[in-house]
Amino acid sequence: TVGVALCYAQEGPQMPPPEKEHAWLQQLAGEWEAEFEMEMEPGKPKVKSKWTETARLLGGFWLVASGTGMMGDKPMASSLTLGFNPKTKRYIGTWVDSTNSHMWHYDGSVDATGKILALDAEGPDFNNPDKTAKYRDTFELKSADHKILTSSAQGPDGKWTTFLTVDYKRRK
Repeated sequence: TVGVALCYAQEGPQMPPPEKEHAWLQQLAGEWEAEFEMEMEPGKPKVKSKWTETARLLGGFWLVASGTGMMGDKPMASSLTLGFNPKTKRYIGTWVDSTNSHMWHYDGSVDATGKILALDAEGPDFNNPDKTAKYRDTFELKSADHKILTSSAQGPDGKWTTFLTVDYKRRK
């Protein structure tokens, strides 16, 4: 029919291409092996474990990463999305994992050096699940093949305490 043929013949609206901020995310893409240390309780020994992550860019706009490893003696899997919102000029994303039902929503920016992406989120307070707390995940690019993720929580006194450090090395 003519109407269907015309629909296929016409080009759809032009979508804007990825911006330089989207391209920044490419540095986080790849196959990664990591070691992490997590403080489960103040004053107790840190939990140490290994982690693997596969991350790719989706259409040049979204970093999509899947991770697997152990959280103590239990298997854990995660899914991370990161993108850039041109309207707000902010990095945005989500994190979900197999240890809880909370979806973390990120909002953040890259610092002036271009090496650190700080992402803020709000979620269940680890010390009181009936309350929420503020969290910050920070990706620091040490080199093309080395990144470090730190996760911190803001205490009632306003101070930030790092409870997780993940040291990633690109798989060769």
